[in-house]
Amino acid sequence: MLRRSAASLLPRLLQQQGGAGAAPLAAAFQHQLPSFGAGDDKPGAAAFRAYSSTTSELAAAQAAGLTPTTYAMKNPTSTISYDTSNHEPFPVGDPSKRAFTYMVLTGGRFVGAAAVRLAVLKFLLSMTATKDVLAMANLEVDLSNIEPGQTVTVKWRGKPVFIRHRTEADIAAANEVDISKLRDPQPDSARVKDPNWLIVVGVCTHLGCVPLNNAGDYHAWFCPCHGSHYDSSGRIRKGPAPYNLEVPDYCFIEDGKVIVGSNSA
Repeated sequence: MLRRSAASLLPRLLQQQGGAGAAPLAAAFQHQLPSFGAGDDKPGAAAFRAYSSTTSELAAAQAAGLTPTTYAMKNPTSTISYDTSNHEPFPVGDPSKRAFTYMVLTGGRFVGAAAVRLAVLKFLLSMTATKDVLAMANLEVDLSNIEPGQTVTVKWRGKPVFIRHRTEADIAAANEVDISKLRDPQPDSARVKDPNWLIVVGVCTHLGCVPLNNAGDYHAWFCPCHGSHYDSSGRIRKGPAPYNLEVPDYCFIEDGKVIVGSNSA
């Protein structure tokens, strides 16, 4: 026990002594512990030989005017001595350890990548509209059965939509209006793609009521809840409503049909 304690204190004493005084100190230590000779295989002998070999480096550090730590950092060496008096280290790159390590690392990375992929997919799918929502996004309506002067109401995205087959008189009345006198100024040409057809959302812009078809002072739409009157272009003319009836996205397709909710065929 005493020999091991002395061996552990030796490097500290050598560092404190430093330089030329390191060799006499090591010699004195070896004289006091003769069992640490070159041929001794008792515990602590290998440690003493390794520590004794540092005396030349300590002298070199003193000659360079540096502390032993600074000198060691500026002059690294690949020669390393280990005290194997009380244990036997495993060889570097032990195959039994390496295979297990690689297996654990690879498995962990695979599980982590799979978890990230699953989280991304779930996030993207949560942002995608469901089938019932997609089915309500667009509404196809056959216009061939709507007579001139007739207005039909269809349901699109939970809201009523008015589709009016306008007569020549309706078109003329919509174009004769002085736009500067309108509460929500819009020309009729900006609200229709085909003058014969007017398509608007059937919700009053005042408080969300549903106006009556072919009613009011302009023979188009009238909201009985608060007395708003709309003309044949769906523009507010009288009453408290602040805006014209909304025009949804729509496009005409072949065979006399229209798709509400789409800008292109």
